[in-house]
Amino acid sequence: MKILYQFDLMKKVLAIIGPTASGKTSVSVEVAKLINGEIISADSRQVYKQIPIATSHPSPEDIKKVKHYFINELNLNEEFNAGEFGTKGREIIKDIFSRNKQPIIAGGSGLYIRSLIDGLFEEEIEASEVRDELYEKMNEKGKEYLYDELVKIDKRSADTMIPQNFRRVIRALEVYYVTGKKISEFQKDKVEIDFTAVQIGLMYDRKHLYQRINERVDKMLEDGLIEEARRLKEQGFDYKKYYSLNTVGLKEVFKYFEGEYDYNEMVRLIKQNTRRYAKRQLTWFRKDKRIKWLELKEGIDDLETAEKIVEILKSDLGFGISLNLKFEFRIRNFIPFGIWDFGFVISYFHLNYSTKS
Repeated sequence: MKILYQFDLMKKVLAIIGPTASGKTSVSVEVAKLINGEIISADSRQVYKQIPIATSHPSPEDIKKVKHYFINELNLNEEFNAGEFGTKGREIIKDIFSRNKQPIIAGGSGLYIRSLIDGLFEEEIEASEVRDELYEKMNEKGKEYLYDELVKIDKRSADTMIPQNFRRVIRALEVYYVTGKKISEFQKDKVEIDFTAVQIGLMYDRKHLYQRINERVDKMLEDGLIEEARRLKEQGFDYKKYYSLNTVGLKEVFKYFEGEYDYNEMVRLIKQNTRRYAKRQLTWFRKDKRIKWLELKEGIDDLETAEKIVEILKSDLGFGISLNLKFEFRIRNFIPFGIWDFGFVISYFHLNYSTKS
């Protein structure tokens, strides 16, 4: 006789996170192959076309092997923000589950991940790159210019401010450009999220992480970073005008083109600014106590890391329990590919208990 008991059935989404150069992109591909997954890139720049080297896109071969989302989708002059990412990402997750596949979030943009798995609070929104860009604009064009910009975007908020209170003006603009939502309307909407996230962070010790960053920058230059930036410049793109290009690696090359410093100084600055970016990422992620950190040693390959992640995921879901019961779990009879959180599922009466995965 077939008996099925299901309690608290909830879909689980795997999120592979960590600082830049920790190997998230390549490891997520190996994980996806192990658990029949599809990858949602949580990177605020990989979504753009024409900058695959600067933003370390997955290789064309990996994209053929595993379905990716938010990779090479937008033109450089198109705007995209964490709010849009969260809304569209949840729709994609729903679609992936409907096809009995496993959604995998992979990336290092903490705000984007938070928007997707939790929704956003206004006070959580912080984007130093956007803020720095707004301060630069204010220094070049003045406080009145920024205030007029806010009037066009959000007159209701602007009416409560004066141009001289530039910090409030910049904050309102920052929130809008990061989320696509006016600060005057920004309340924590009740976002219906029908999944929970298992967040696994990839971490090397500082010495090895910095070494990986330096090697990654050298590889980007070897692969043609300067040529990639030069093509953009020839097409009229400028990092000062387009938010998509205001990113570590590209802005240093553009300043090199402008004669601000020589080649060696450009390389030094890219490496230094990448290390600083990694520190900011870690500061953000360490606030989230739900993240399970996987400490990696230099020399570990992507497949070995992927297998460790799958083991952590299984443990979180209750697999691997060694009990001598007279029931058999046949999880795949009910959930062919996707991984789900279940309070307790009993499938068939049997003489043996096993946890086949």
